[in-house]
Amino acid sequence: MKTKISLFLMIFFSVITFAQKTVSGKITDEDGIGIPSASVTVEEPGKDAILAYGITNSKGEYKVTFTSAESNVDLKVKAFNQKSVTRQISNSDQTLNFKMDSEATEIKEVKLKTKMVTARGDTIAYDLKAFDSKSDRTLADVLRKMPGIEVNTDGTILYQGNAINKFYVNGKDLMEGGYGTINNSLPKDAVQKVEVLENHQPVKILQDKVPSDQAAINIKLKNSVTMTGRGEVGVGASPLLWNIKLTPMFFGQKSQWVVNYKANNVGEQVENEGNILSFGNRFEGRRINATQNDWLNVENASTPNLPVKRYLMNNVHYLSANYLTNIDKKKEWELKANANYTNNAVERESYSEQNYFNGTSNTINILNNFYTDKAKGELIFTKNAKKGFFKNTTSFSQYWNADRGVVDRTANGNSINHGEEALESPTTSFQNSLSTIVPWKEKMVNILSYISYQNDRQSLEVSPASYLEIPGFLPTSADFVSQNLRLKTFEANHSANIGFSTKGWTFTPEVGFNFKSTDLASSLSNIITNPFTGPNATLSSRYNNDLSYTTATPYGSVGVNYKSDSWMLYANFPVNSNNIKASDPLRQVSKEVNKVTFEPSVFAQYNFASFWKASVNANINNNFGEINTAYSGFLMTSPNGINAMDARNPIPQNNNKSAGTRIEYRNPLNNLFFNVNYRFSDAKRNLISNPTIVSGYTLMGYIEQENHVLSNAYSAEVGKYFPKFKTNASLSYNNTTSKSDAFLDNRSFTNTNNGQSFGVKFNNTYFSWMSVDYNASFRRTKQTSEGNVNSDATTTGFNHNLALFFYPIENHTIGFNWDQVNTNARNQKYHNGFYDVSYQFTWAKKKIDFELKWMNIANKKVFETFDIGTINTTFTRYLLRPSQVMFTVKFNFK
Repeated sequence: MKTKISLFLMIFFSVITFAQKTVSGKITDEDGIGIPSASVTVEEPGKDAILAYGITNSKGEYKVTFTSAESNVDLKVKAFNQKSVTRQISNSDQTLNFKMDSEATEIKEVKLKTKMVTARGDTIAYDLKAFDSKSDRTLADVLRKMPGIEVNTDGTILYQGNAINKFYVNGKDLMEGGYGTINNSLPKDAVQKVEVLENHQPVKILQDKVPSDQAAINIKLKNSVTMTGRGEVGVGASPLLWNIKLTPMFFGQKSQWVVNYKANNVGEQVENEGNILSFGNRFEGRRINATQNDWLNVENASTPNLPVKRYLMNNVHYLSANYLTNIDKKKEWELKANANYTNNAVERESYSEQNYFNGTSNTINILNNFYTDKAKGELIFTKNAKKGFFKNTTSFSQYWNADRGVVDRTANGNSINHGEEALESPTTSFQNSLSTIVPWKEKMVNILSYISYQNDRQSLEVSPASYLEIPGFLPTSADFVSQNLRLKTFEANHSANIGFSTKGWTFTPEVGFNFKSTDLASSLSNIITNPFTGPNATLSSRYNNDLSYTTATPYGSVGVNYKSDSWMLYANFPVNSNNIKASDPLRQVSKEVNKVTFEPSVFAQYNFASFWKASVNANINNNFGEINTAYSGFLMTSPNGINAMDARNPIPQNNNKSAGTRIEYRNPLNNLFFNVNYRFSDAKRNLISNPTIVSGYTLMGYIEQENHVLSNAYSAEVGKYFPKFKTNASLSYNNTTSKSDAFLDNRSFTNTNNGQSFGVKFNNTYFSWMSVDYNASFRRTKQTSEGNVNSDATTTGFNHNLALFFYPIENHTIGFNWDQVNTNARNQKYHNGFYDVSYQFTWAKKKIDFELKWMNIANKKVFETFDIGTINTTFTRYLLRPSQVMFTVKFNFK
C-alpha cells in the first residue's frame, strides 16, 4: 500500500514540476505607458493550441506560467488599437517587455459574439444561451449541460466533482445553502450568465488571508431588478392525480425574496428543496440540517434502485418563504428570514423471500404508511465587510411524525404471524450559531459560539403481543407490546482565535471548549422474561435504560494559511483533551476515557500553466463513539428484534488517518475540464464488534483487539463541450476497495469489498428539430469474506436514462423518456425498462406551455431484484406506480 501511495505522489510531483516555466514583463505603448487588458498567449509552434494565457493589469504587467516539452514556444501579444506582436522564445524562465506600435483600424461592421465560456482571474463565466435547448425551461435544466458542472439527484451542484460552498443571485446569498428552490424554479430566460468563483472565500475580511479550495456559483440576471418565477398546474388520472408548483421570486438591489408552494400525489419529491446543500466555511459559524434521532422503527418496506418518481406513492404539501433585506445605508448588514412547512403521507409495499445457505427460508410482506409533519424557522443577521464580520443564525425545527406497518411472515412455507406496528416520534430542535471577526490593530479576533438542544420522544407499539415470538421473551396478557424512548441532547461549542498576517502568511492560534451531553431514558413494557432462560431472567431493570453520556473537549490549535499567485496552503494543528463518560448505575454501566490527541490537517494547492491545479491533503482525527454504543438495557429498536449492549463494553477509541491528492485541469478556451483523484484511509479501532445471538435477541459485544479498515479510492472525470456539434459530453470512473476485520459468534473473518462504476453522459442540440440527453452508468461490486466465515459474491448493474425531444413544427414538442435498470447476480438477471411520452404546445406570445404526458406506458407495476449476502440470498419485489396520464399548464410569472 505504501508503494502505491509513493508511486502516486511521485507522479503527482513530477506533473507539477515537469518543464514549468514562467514568462513575465510589461507591455507598453509607443510613449512607454502601460497597456491594460492586453492578452498574452503562449502556443506551441505550428499548432493552433494555446498552452497558457494572461491578461495585463492596469499597469500593463503580465505573468504567464506554462508547461511544454518543446524547446521553443510562440508568445503572442494583442491589444485594441495596437499592432499584434508575435515572438518565438526559448522554453525557459525569463522576463520580456514589449513596446507595441499603434495601429488604427477602420471598422466597417461590428458583430458581437459572446463566448460560451470565458475566464478572468478566478472567475469562469458560462453564457447560458450557448448551452440551452428548446425543451429547457429552468436554470437546473441548463446547468446540467455545462462542462465542469454537475447537478446531483438531491440538487447539490458540483464543480469539478466537488460541492460548491455558496450560491449567489446577483451577488447575494438569499437561500443560505438551500438553493434547490431557485435552481429548480428560476426561469432560464431571466439569467444572463452563470459565474463560477473558484477558490472562493465568502468572508470578505479573510480574503487574501485565509484561502479556500471550494468554488461558489453566482447567477447573474439580465436585470438588476427582476420579478420572475415559475408555475405549474396539472391534473391526471389513474387514480385522480394533481400537481401544483407556484414559485414567485423577486431580486432587487436592496432586497430579495422567494415564496414556494409545491404539492402533488404523482411521486415527485419536493419536500427536500429546503435542505441545506452548501455550508460556507467554519468562520461563518455552524449550520446543520436538523434531523431526528431515529432509534425506533417500524419494519420498513424496501425501496428499489430506481428514480423516485417510479415508486413513490405520496401526498405532499411543501410551503417555504425566504426573505433578504439590507438594514443599513451602506448595505453591509443583512437580515434573512427563512421558514418552511412539510406535510407528507407516503405509502410503500414490498415482498421479500430469503433463502439461507443452511436450507431454511422465510418470506415477509410489508405495507407501510409514513406520515411527516415538519416546521422550520430561521433568522439570520449578517455583516460581511472588509473591515469586519458578524453572523448570528437562530433556527427552530419541530417534527410530528408517525409511521405505520402491517407485516405478514412465513417460515419454510408456513405462516408464522401477522403484526400491526405504530410509531409516534415528535422531535423539538433548537440551534443558535454566532461568529464575529473584529479587526484589532494589525490582527483579527474571531469568536465562535454554537448551542444546540434537541428533545426526541419515540413510542413504538406492536400488536398483537404474540407477534413478538422471540425466544426468551414472553408477552403479558396485554394486546400489545410497547417500547418508549426519550433522548435529550445538549451541545455547546465555544472558541476564540487571533489572526496575524504578514507577507501572504496568516497564523491563527485558537482555544476552545466543546461539550455534548445526551440522556437516554427508555422502558419496554407488557413483556416478561422467560424464567427458564438466561442469567438475566430475574433482572426486570434490564428492560429499562437511564443512561447519561457526556463528552467534554477543551483544545488548543494553531492555524497556518498562505496564499500567493500560484500557491495556496492551509493547515491546522489542534491538541485535544478528550474526556468521555458513560453512566447508568442500575444497569452497572460506568466507563470513561481521558485521552489527549493530536489531530493535524494539511491542504496544499499549486496553480500552474494557467489551466492546471494540483493539490495534496492529509489529516488525522479521533472519535470515541456515541451513546448508541453504551446502553445495556433491552431495546426493541424494531418489532423483529430486541437488542442490548454488553455493560462491560469499553468506550470505542478510533483513530482515522487519510491522505489524498488531486490533479485538476480547466480550460475555458477549448471548453475542456477534467480531474483525477486518489485517497487512502486507515481507520484503526481498539474494539471489534462480536454480535452474539442469546435466546433470540442480539447481544452486541466487543473484543478488545486492534483492527483496521483500509480503504483505497480512485476516481477520474473528464468533460468537454464541442461547439461545432453543440454537444457536451463527460466520462467518469470510480474504484473503491475496503478491507476490514470482523467477528460473528466468536468467529473471525476478513471482509473485502470492491466497487467500480463507469459513467457517461452527453447532450446534443445540433439539429434544430431534435435534442437529446443521455446518462448511463455501469457498476460492479464484489464482496469476499475469508476466514471462519467464507463467502464470495459479485453483482453487476447497468442504469441509463434517455430523453429525446423532437420539434417537428414551431412551438410543438414531442418528448420520449426511457429509464432502464438492469441487475445481474448468480445467474439471476433482471431487466426493467420504463417509458414515458409527452406532447407540448407553447403559446409563444404568453410563454405558456400546455403539456400532455403519459408516464409508464408499459404499465409496469412491480420491480424485482436479487441480492447475495454473507449467509443468504434475497429476492425482493417492489410495488411501483401504475401507468398514469397528466395534463399540465406551465408558465413564468413574468
